[in-house]
Order: sequence, then structure tokens, then C-alpha cells
Amino acid sequence: MTQPNKNATGQDAFRPADERLYEYAVIRFVPDVEREEFINVGLVMMCKRRRQLCGAIVLDEAKAKQLDPEADLERLRRQLSLFERTDIPSADLPVEERYRWLAATKSAIIQVSPSHPGLMLPDETFEQAFERLLTTLVK
Repeated sequence: MTQPNKNATGQDAFRPADERLYEYAVIRFVPDVEREEFINVGLVMMCKRRRQLCGAIVLDEAKAKQLDPEADLERLRRQLSLFERTDIPSADLPVEERYRWLAATKSAIIQVSPSHPGLMLPDETFEQAFERLLTTLVK
């Protein structure tokens, strides 16, 4: 399916819907699994068609300390930083395999939401869509 739209110069542009399709997962800090309380601390997003993968962490230290006054924030930051590396587990793997690896559950205190599909707006870049989701879901 092709979606008509106008580009920045006002000319007609066409981008297939599958080129705008992406998947994302929200990264969560869950200090006490039994209480099921968490805060969103990051986002990982992938567009298979464009072969793009991005991850970012936004750790609100005050919120983290409210949930767990004993939290080792330095250790948590080190663990979360792996989600920002797009070469993990290996840059040689296809982008969708790296995304699946990042979106898999890693530990009891760092959890990842189920993967969700999304569709970029007609004139939206991957980076703009990522920033929009990061702002909406994490910041």
C-alpha cells in the first residue's frame, strides 16, 4: 500500500506503508517484582525495512529513589546503557535480530514491555518518530 503525502518542498511524495512501520518496546525499572511497580526509563525502536535501530535511556533518579531508596543508580545506569548500543549482541546480525535481543527480558529489575507496532507519520523520519515516542512514553 502506498501513502501519498507532501514533502518539505510541497511536492507529492510516496512512501510505502511498510517503510513507515516500526516496532518499539519500553524499558522499565522494576525494583520489587512482587509489588509490580515500575517507572519507564528508556525506549528501543526498530524499523526492519529501513534497517534502523535506536535505543535511549532517560533515568529520572528522583523517581527511581522514590521506588527504591536503596537503588544503586550508578550500577543501574551501567546496566541500562547496553540498550543504547546498537551493535549488541553483534553488529553483523540483521537489525530485527538485534532488536529482538534488546527487547527480550534481561533481569528482574530491568524489564522490557511487550513489543508494539507503530506507523511513522507520512513526513516523519525514523529519528523524529523515536523522539516523539521517547517524549510521550518516557520523559
